[in-house]
Amino acid sequence: MIANLPTSLRAARLLALLVPLAALGGAYLGQYGFGLAPCEMCWWQRYPHFFALAIAALSFVRAPVRPLVAIAALGILASGLIGGYHAGVELGWWKGLTECTAMVSGSADPLAAIMKAPLVRCDVVQFAFLGISMAGWNFIASTLSGLAILGLVGSSRKAK
Repeated sequence: MIANLPTSLRAARLLALLVPLAALGGAYLGQYGFGLAPCEMCWWQRYPHFFALAIAALSFVRAPVRPLVAIAALGILASGLIGGYHAGVELGWWKGLTECTAMVSGSADPLAAIMKAPLVRCDVVQFAFLGISMAGWNFIASTLSGLAILGLVGSSRKAK
């Protein structure tokens, strides 16, 4: 544990750890708990959260803390912006890419497993809460928390 950190930097570091942990936890709960298979753009949103989680965890054991937390916050913000793009595709505001994904588990005949796997479209909302898709919620939560973390990191600087 790195000691003598300003309170705002300790809060930023904790948020930088908890936000991607909660986002990924929610994504995996939806996937494995409720059968919501992720599309290609859903995966794109997870990758920056994986990165942010690793960097935030590193900030608990390595110095300098401030840049590590800021980098984690940028990862969280990147995931939120990808979520905003994905939500725009779901709402038909702009065209997405043509890639889609299918979940295939181990099988004796891989081709048959691929052919039977469901196709998950990126422009179709699988689940919405309060009229907002999971991508939309990721945009809101990750963008706001990423900016908040950056604000806390900036406010932790000592005046010269």
